[in-house]
Amino acid sequence: MYLMHSASILTFPGEIAVVVGRDSERLVAQKSEQGGLISIDRAVTETVTQTRPTMVPAGPSVSLVPQGSWFYEFSKRAADIMISAIFLLFSLPLIAVLAFVVRLDSSGPALFKQERVGKDGRPFRFYKFRTMYVDARQRFPELYTYRYEDDEVHSMFFKLPYDPRSTRVGRRLRRTSLDELPNLFNVLKGDMSLVGPRPEIPEMLRYYLPEQMVKFAVKPGLTGVAQTTGRNILRFQETIAADLSYVATRGIWTDVRIFVKTPFVVLLMLGAL
Repeated sequence: MYLMHSASILTFPGEIAVVVGRDSERLVAQKSEQGGLISIDRAVTETVTQTRPTMVPAGPSVSLVPQGSWFYEFSKRAADIMISAIFLLFSLPLIAVLAFVVRLDSSGPALFKQERVGKDGRPFRFYKFRTMYVDARQRFPELYTYRYEDDEVHSMFFKLPYDPRSTRVGRRLRRTSLDELPNLFNVLKGDMSLVGPRPEIPEMLRYYLPEQMVKFAVKPGLTGVAQTTGRNILRFQETIAADLSYVATRGIWTDVRIFVKTPFVVLLMLGAL
């Protein structure tokens, strides 16, 4: 990531660059004049103070994303630390019991660790309770190819209604969202936020359109628009659209509304598979 004039260029696979910050327009213009990665064939007419991300026709695609105020970023991180620490403290007995049950139900570790794509496209280790058989990749290799045709990408659901890889306990944990409790460690570490876009696996990046890469300009979240408006019954592209709507409208009250709505969604198991 390169910093200049309170803005930054985030470079992703496929030479996609996302420009973030107050002075993004000036940075785009400067990089163009310097013969850098970015070339612009028309003037930028929208400023980065507006909430809607704007695509600039360019060589590699460029998107201008509003940067949150220092107060918003500070308060969001402070809330992440305080709330995740409190939740972890009070849920430690439950975490211990669930870890024991997962181990008792099937062989393998209680925790599942996986690489996910975080803010600025940086990979991080994602934690959750293991809900699948430890040898699922060997038993069902066809479910790990992540190869889809164009029409499939627009109509596919990422989660299966009945996943043969899931254990008995795993299916119940996923239905109740208790498998996500270890995500609180990711929030406390700073890899994730309490509210944000759905964390993505690297294998699915190839199916993102250039303008959709703005999703990775912010931290992924434990909950978010996608998780409270359909969750697993959303199609892949619908999930991305929900994540992009969060990036475009994020703010303190947006985060509060999503966070308050989440317990009702979880308790009613809305969209849970």
